[in-house]
Amino acid sequence: MSKPTVELTESEWSVIKAVWETEPCTAPVIQEKLFKPTGWHYSTVRTLMDRMVTKGVLKAKKEGKLTIYQSVVTRAQAQSGELFYALKHAFNGALTPMVQCLLENNDLDAAELAKLEALIKAKKSAKK
Repeated sequence: MSKPTVELTESEWSVIKAVWETEPCTAPVIQEKLFKPTGWHYSTVRTLMDRMVTKGVLKAKKEGKLTIYQSVVTRAQAQSGELFYALKHAFNGALTPMVQCLLENNDLDAAELAKLEALIKAKKSAKK
């Protein structure tokens, strides 16, 4: 299994989702978007975004007095990081118990199960 590319905190997830929807963007735009659900003020959002730049999740470019932010990671990379974090911490890296937990705790319809079976078949074929 490959190493996760990124692990985000709950707060960082809120920011990155807002950035994905509006990028390129500024901290005031993200603060306005997140104020109602979070109550965060500008300084909180700016601090989070600057930390995410340091972490390599966002990039920042100065344009006059404004700082323009863009994502560095894709949604798929962030989701992968989250999944591997759960696998590592909740399941001690064991994939089978994690998949078993997901299968037992989700009401999957026949179409979803067929997609999963097709993914497993494709992976087996690629290994041959």
